[in-house]
Amino acid sequence: MQFFGHSTLQWIMPLVVALAFISLMALIQEPNRRTWMAVIVGGAGAAYLSGGGYGKFELPFVAIMTICAYRGLQSYRYIGVGWLLHTGWDILHHLNGHPLLPFDPMSSFGCAVCDPVIAAWCFAGAPSIAGFIRLTRSGSGTGPMIALPRE
Repeated sequence: MQFFGHSTLQWIMPLVVALAFISLMALIQEPNRRTWMAVIVGGAGAAYLSGGGYGKFELPFVAIMTICAYRGLQSYRYIGVGWLLHTGWDILHHLNGHPLLPFDPMSSFGCAVCDPVIAAWCFAGAPSIAGFIRLTRSGSGTGPMIALPRE
């Protein structure tokens, strides 16, 4: 089955990777989680440096991502912005045939599917798994309900 010219698996696997990444990162206690996320988004900004295909234009992108990473040390919003910027960069590289991993022509596409999911989690404040969805018993005994995080 094809969706926008890509197989269903090419859409699903990056989503699985994003959810696995979020699940692992959500295990890290704050404030270390935000620090790690800032470092990782900064590293993602440099992912295309060694042959991304845009030559000197890769450098300003790295500078912008570094600013997002630095500001992300204080706010998940900047980390989310960094992931969305990286999504756009992934799309450009995919459309122009300059994949993130030279041995995998679909790597930039996969990254472009994965990154906005991580960005959405960051915009939600990157809650822990327990903080994101807490199953509790309601007072009426009608079963579990979803409680909003208090973190």
